[in-house]
Amino acid sequence: NNKQQTIHFEVEDTGPGIAPEEVDKLFTTFGQTETGRKSLEGTGLGLAISQKFVHLMGGDITVSSTLDKGTTFAFDIQLELSKATEIKIPQESRKVMGLAPNQPNYRILVVEDQPANRLLLVKMLTSVGFEVYEAENGKEAIALWSKHSPHLIFMDMRMPVMDGYEATKRIKSHLKGQATVIIALTASALEQDRIVILSAGCDDFMRKPFREEVLVQKIAQHLGVRYLYEESGTKEKKERIQGELRTDEMQEDCSNQSLDFHLSQMPRDWVAQLHEAALKCLDHVIIQLIEQIPAAHAPLANTLEEWANNFLFNQVIDLIQSAQARESKLALSN
Repeated sequence: NNKQQTIHFEVEDTGPGIAPEEVDKLFTTFGQTETGRKSLEGTGLGLAISQKFVHLMGGDITVSSTLDKGTTFAFDIQLELSKATEIKIPQESRKVMGLAPNQPNYRILVVEDQPANRLLLVKMLTSVGFEVYEAENGKEAIALWSKHSPHLIFMDMRMPVMDGYEATKRIKSHLKGQATVIIALTASALEQDRIVILSAGCDDFMRKPFREEVLVQKIAQHLGVRYLYEESGTKEKKERIQGELRTDEMQEDCSNQSLDFHLSQMPRDWVAQLHEAALKCLDHVIIQLIEQIPAAHAPLANTLEEWANNFLFNQVIDLIQSAQARESKLALSN
């Protein structure tokens, strides 16, 4: 059948890895490895549910892992090709450009123990125009809430020191806390967890990962915030102009020299630091490293800055790996 195609999927990480004797626990309900228990994250249901979904599609998830290096999950499924006319194109959601004028100065507190997740949330909210504070555990959250009286709190529920459940209960026990909107951030999809979250005092919840449009909609729902949106025609014009500018800059600045070349002129230690920062999604570290790039390699600095500002960490990683592969080939040919 020409319409049937085998699609191969792989998900790879560079984490602590899984011991061989613990691999069998991965797909059991509520089963967790030693690494999972130490991270204080997850319920032991994600992979069990994922395996059931893949089984329903006729596949099977396999695991390959090396301790201290990482893990790869993979599966194959048979899919039937669809005609282009059968594909429904979703309507483009309007991008929020900022806050509409004549509104209060909205204060938002982000409580999240994972630095990358916290940074992403803070960047999203500050780019819209909110006044944002951040905390990495419930204890810090209570102190910042008491000092700044935020209108809304995005509260991760699973954190060290003090979790989101306890922090929410303490905040809501005060009269001032009753006026503070608390939206729980959770990776759980279980109905009973939703009930526990709401009974702890949270006004609403969002499941991770979430889309930016969901984030701004939740804020508008609870605070009545009004936004300024980017019009479709404006967006297309802006993208065309930016594309033309980038083309002109590459033609003028690169002088037929690739980004690989500019990267190859940087110290190995600097490249290693850049690679580590990209793997950990640390855009502020990448910006600091960009400041060390000589003016002669401005095309590299400009490109990395654009990628960091747009959280395109995979492109940074791909560039480094491409340059290293090219360097290895040249070394072998010599």
